[in-house]
Amino acid sequence: MKPKSALLTMFLIIATLSIGYGLQSNRPDRQQKNGEARVLPYEKITRTDEEWKSILTPEQFYVTRRGGTEIPFSGKYYGHKEKGTYQCAGCGNPLFSSSAKYDSGSGWPSFFEPVSPENVWTREDRSLGMVRVEVLCSRCDAHLGHVFPDGPPPTGLRYCVNSVALKFISD
Repeated sequence: MKPKSALLTMFLIIATLSIGYGLQSNRPDRQQKNGEARVLPYEKITRTDEEWKSILTPEQFYVTRRGGTEIPFSGKYYGHKEKGTYQCAGCGNPLFSSSAKYDSGSGWPSFFEPVSPENVWTREDRSLGMVRVEVLCSRCDAHLGHVFPDGPPPTGLRYCVNSVALKFISD
C-alpha cells in the first residue's frame, strides 16, 4: 500500500468511528449528538500529577496519565470472564460491561461497545509512527487504550483496553 493510500485509509477509519456515534466533537465537555449539546451526568475530575500519583500505582499512572500500555497478555482482565462492570481505575466511571467483552486475541481486554457513549471519548493518536484512535475516560481523561474498526457485530468496533486502566465490580 502506498503511503498516501495508507493515510487516506486511516483518515476514513477515524472519520467512520466519529460519525458512527454521531459526534461533532470528541471532547466530552463539548460533545453534541444529532446537533444537540449533551449534558454530562457528572462533573469532570481534574487533578495534578502529584494527586494522581497518590491515588494510582506507578503502572496505572504511566498508562492512564502518560498514555502508556501494558505488555500484551499480561493484564489481569485479559482472560477475565466474571459478570460485572469495568470502571475507570482513576475515577470509578463505568466504562464497559462484561456482556460487551470478547476475546479478540489481541492480548488486551476487548469490548465491542462502552456502557454508554458518553462515558468515553476518542481522539486521534499519532504516536509511535502510527495513526490510531485513542480511547479516554470522559470523566477524568484517563488513557484507556485504542479503538479499532475490526470488532464483532453489532458495532464492528474493538475497544482494546489496558487492564491496569480498569477496576472490576462484579454483579
